[in-house]
Amino acid sequence: MQVIWAKQALVGSDWMRDVRLEVREGRIADIQAGVPADGDHVELLLPAPANCHSHAFQRAMAGLTERRGPSGKDSFWTWRVLMYRFLEQLTPEQVQAITAYVQMEMLEAGFGASVEFHYLHHGHDGTPYIHLGEMSERIAAAADQSGIGLTLLPVHYQYGGCDGRPLDPGQNRFGNDPERFSRLMEDAAASIAALPHDSTLGAALHSLRAVKPADIALIASMAPDGPVHMHLAEQVAEVEEIETAYGVRPVEWALDNIPLDRRWCLIHCTQMTPQETTRLAATRAVAGLCPLTEASLGDGIFDGVRWTEAGGAFAIGSDSNIRISLAEELRQLDTSQRLRDHTRAALATKSRSTGRRLLEDASAGGARAANRGNGRIELDGWADLLSLDQTHPDLEGLDGDTALDTFIFAGGREFVDAVWSGGRKLVSEGRHLRRDEISAAYRTAVLGLRREL
Repeated sequence: MQVIWAKQALVGSDWMRDVRLEVREGRIADIQAGVPADGDHVELLLPAPANCHSHAFQRAMAGLTERRGPSGKDSFWTWRVLMYRFLEQLTPEQVQAITAYVQMEMLEAGFGASVEFHYLHHGHDGTPYIHLGEMSERIAAAADQSGIGLTLLPVHYQYGGCDGRPLDPGQNRFGNDPERFSRLMEDAAASIAALPHDSTLGAALHSLRAVKPADIALIASMAPDGPVHMHLAEQVAEVEEIETAYGVRPVEWALDNIPLDRRWCLIHCTQMTPQETTRLAATRAVAGLCPLTEASLGDGIFDGVRWTEAGGAFAIGSDSNIRISLAEELRQLDTSQRLRDHTRAALATKSRSTGRRLLEDASAGGARAANRGNGRIELDGWADLLSLDQTHPDLEGLDGDTALDTFIFAGGREFVDAVWSGGRKLVSEGRHLRRDEISAAYRTAVLGLRREL
């Protein structure tokens, strides 16, 4: 058992003072407010959201794709060509080191868990490894090093487009048919079996472009107790391809052909009509948003105001991991709404400030996307916790919603003091307990990789 005492904590949906938590086997076993200081003392305690969407290996590309290509006009699709060139070089050992570093940065940024959308399955030419689940084992090994609670999502990726064409050479490392993917799922389950009990397995479909419509239910059934994720309506060209092939836009097709519910997390959804937005929100599927990557790749702006007004749930991820910051992702989500609509405090409500609404809703949605419960500080919930450093000059003397607003809109990682994942205290004084070791392995892994671009 461990004891955490907070001068102030967001418990459930209420701010409380002098709060004592008991944590047993990773879960919150007791909560008392108004009691004397005891145990591990922190100032301001919050739920730590799960990072709902990560392609960890792309972290090593950060900053390397900001030049124009030969055509003079760059887009998501030209960026993807560079990504394929990069991953041709990656070894399993490098993937493990990069992933551990990403997970460490997530924790230091205030995330309490990671959902890895894992599609890098095979060798450089697409030949499966002798052990089919080699790369899944590497993701699990990274989580063992970083200590983060892991939701592993092996991704089914079979075709290069809606017409069923073969994968491009750059995509060969991703490809499986359903039978081999089923075996890969079994190996992935074995890979996480030795991790702490808060690690779990789900399933993912890359996109409507990359799978047979008839296989969607089959893939979803391979993780009957886990979440199901899929990219949806990210790019204009994607929408056009699906509309040409199926006669309707991707969100409309998904609404009419997939039994979407709370188990599903649909990533990006930046290309939706107003009607699609309200209809999709009503399914109670989570929108998995990655605002920094969506801005970097020119995906578009998610209609967060309409979505939340329709009761839609959302989670926050770091996707390409070019910049891992909980505060900056949340800030980008709200400020993009402001830029589009010429307004301020776009996602605030009458009872909750912008920062409070963003953190609470991202925590709740992230917990669903990661299959980690409710994402709140409450009895029997996983102890995914974040404390802020109120000795920081910008936070000193602030509390409640005002402190949260300041963290998200005036600060970032430098405000993070301590982070727990499933009760494991992994960040103290803003620094991961194994930072030196994980950073050294990352530095070795990326040496030479970046020169290949």
